[in-house]
Amino acid sequence: MNTFIEIIDATQTKDNEGFTFRGESVVAKVRAYKEERHGSRKWVNMAAYSKANALFQFRRIPGIQVEIGQLISCNTGRYKIISVENISGLYVEVAAEKTESTKD
Repeated sequence: MNTFIEIIDATQTKDNEGFTFRGESVVAKVRAYKEERHGSRKWVNMAAYSKANALFQFRRIPGIQVEIGQLISCNTGRYKIISVENISGLYVEVAAEKTESTKD
């Protein structure tokens, strides 16, 4: 477990005047193993997820459902979750794509 991550859920919120805006809420903060994309056999076998450029593995969090479309934030940036796989009911493996900020 080499990095701290935050799992973030984006929500649409409507104010009392009827306007919607995007809000974010942190679902969980955990330690995770992070692996960047490189030429290993594991990444070659993940060719179906060609957009994924990072892999996160962490312990399953009771009562928390990690889903496609959520975000992961860590010290190297923000990542959009592309796929989620439960491993033996103890760990969660997430393939994610790095998102670039549109603000300068």
